[in-house]
Amino acid sequence: MGGPTSDSKDLTEPSPYQSRHSSLKRIPSQTGSTNADMFPDPENVVEADMEKGGVAPPHPPAAPGFNPADFPDGGLEAWLVVAGGFASLFSTFGLINCVGVFVNYYVNGPLASYGTSSVSWITSFQIFMMTALNAVMGRLFDNYGPRWLLIIGTLLYSFGLMMLSLSTEYYQIILTQGIVCPVGMSAVFNAAMNSVMGWFFKRRAAALGITVSGSSLGGVILPIMMDHLIERIGFAWTIRVLGFIFLALCGFACVTVKSRLPPRKKPFNIGDYMRPFRELPFVFVFLGTFFSFWGMFLPFSYIELQAQQQGIDASIVPYLLPILNAVSIPGRILPGFVGDRFGRFNVMVFISGLSGIITLALWVPAQSTAATVVYGAIFGFSSGGFISLMPAVIAQISDIREIGTRTGVAFIGAAFGALTGSPIGGAIIAAQGGSFLGTQIFCGVVMMVGMLCFLVARTLVVGFKIAKV
Repeated sequence: MGGPTSDSKDLTEPSPYQSRHSSLKRIPSQTGSTNADMFPDPENVVEADMEKGGVAPPHPPAAPGFNPADFPDGGLEAWLVVAGGFASLFSTFGLINCVGVFVNYYVNGPLASYGTSSVSWITSFQIFMMTALNAVMGRLFDNYGPRWLLIIGTLLYSFGLMMLSLSTEYYQIILTQGIVCPVGMSAVFNAAMNSVMGWFFKRRAAALGITVSGSSLGGVILPIMMDHLIERIGFAWTIRVLGFIFLALCGFACVTVKSRLPPRKKPFNIGDYMRPFRELPFVFVFLGTFFSFWGMFLPFSYIELQAQQQGIDASIVPYLLPILNAVSIPGRILPGFVGDRFGRFNVMVFISGLSGIITLALWVPAQSTAATVVYGAIFGFSSGGFISLMPAVIAQISDIREIGTRTGVAFIGAAFGALTGSPIGGAIIAAQGGSFLGTQIFCGVVMMVGMLCFLVARTLVVGFKIAKV
């Protein structure tokens, strides 16, 4: 009735497959679901690897392996990957959690003439190298998978520890502990963490929490072991013993850790590293990571020295770091389970804020053994949750196929925070004539700024509404 005929419709409406644009700019799909339509235009909240917010599309992505239903979220292979990752984190970040032991030994031993601030550059540079290299190792993981990263990283890490056992001069320790070791550590750490994320979706934060708890267990066992072994067999043989232990544990990881998804080789493009910064949520996650790492390692580096100055029982001081790390074991695991249930951003905001508040409210005024021990326990729990949740938060706003690169980019912020935090803390202590008050306040304030950055990122994702995100 007066409507256009089919012939006239054919003349006026071009085929949906005919481009209406002179450029190659992507236009919305006008078909249902095809093998090429891996990320269809969302309506509201898409629960997929790009968990950014909306209603599930009428047709899920068709590409095998990337649909949320394709993630095993369990099974023998998946949990073996977690077990290998646990061993990897025990060997790598577990040693990082012992920075206080190294600083204490160097300041009171071979590097006594250099001062606390100069000595702290060794461990700070070690943490910086390990975290900053994630940008490189993540790209290698995306392109080639975890196998060779684990094998080469394990051998290089063990070699670096053997060379550290022979080092006595400041420059030698910088080269071995600050450069060679962290290159291998970064390769092992990155291969393990990124592999775990490919096997889990709904339980991702929980699986990462279990994996990262290996670093906390290392932080409990290794400081006590090092303190006793250094007294009995000396520093050199203590480091050699660690080298052999880590060689065995990382060797186990080489056998069990593998990627579920095939490598996706791409030529190097600097734009891949810059593209995440076009997304405001990622920018604020990056800033939150920087500020959190700026303050996070200050208690690990200085709580033993501060306790000694405060006159705390000498028999308790060597156990402060193990206590801090012991409580971070449930701190690594529980926030992951809670994050999967109530939202990873929500839990990240809570624990990062708790770290800052407890530092200002308890560590600053602490004058007794009990107060210092309680602070170490609570801070260990909250900081542990940050380490396990950060990769899950990044994955939540990322394409899983680029998880290595994007996690690596985020870790650059962590690297610069870790590099400068402890030396700044040492410089503040020196400037205040040995008082730790300024360093304690600096730690609490920057941790609170990190919490605000994560809160802004959460708001950018879902707004001010109460939601699981």
